[in-house]
Amino acid sequence: MRTAGGGHYRNAQQESRGAVSSGRRLDSVDRSLIEALQQNGRDSFRRIAAEVGVSEATIRARYQHLCEDGIIQVTAVTNPLGLGFGAQAMVGIRTGGPPGPVAEEIAGWDEAGYVVVTAGQFDVLVELVCTDAGHLLELSDRIRGLADVVSTESFLYLELRKQLYDWGARVADSPDGAGAPA
Repeated sequence: MRTAGGGHYRNAQQESRGAVSSGRRLDSVDRSLIEALQQNGRDSFRRIAAEVGVSEATIRARYQHLCEDGIIQVTAVTNPLGLGFGAQAMVGIRTGGPPGPVAEEIAGWDEAGYVVVTAGQFDVLVELVCTDAGHLLELSDRIRGLADVVSTESFLYLELRKQLYDWGARVADSPDGAGAPA
């Protein structure tokens, strides 16, 4: 899967940064694989297979399908402030029309790590990771310049206290035992 220059692995990761759709049904093997990778993303398929009680080939195939379906993305999770990025903020955006086009535009920006259309006070929430306050100001101005953006409110992160992605794949089983959509 990984190649010397990042090749297929890198392309698959970048392609998965777009819109997220509802997933397929997950069974207990899928959920166990996801939970194992959330605990240790570098764990071997052999060890996970032994823990789950299936073959290594089954785990490898399930992993490939989960990646291809956009359900999982294995990546290093970092603290941007700890890496030296000087400004990180959540930006609430109010739009004068449908929020989809604004969200789609911002989702294409490298600095936007999280973009979601919401109900409530804001139409779109965006998490921005910036080199410094000047860069954050530049992006804020860029957002305000988008068509249909009425107003923004920025929430500057002062300190990151918790950022976990290990909530597991705990979804209620459906009556047929196949598991609820991801």
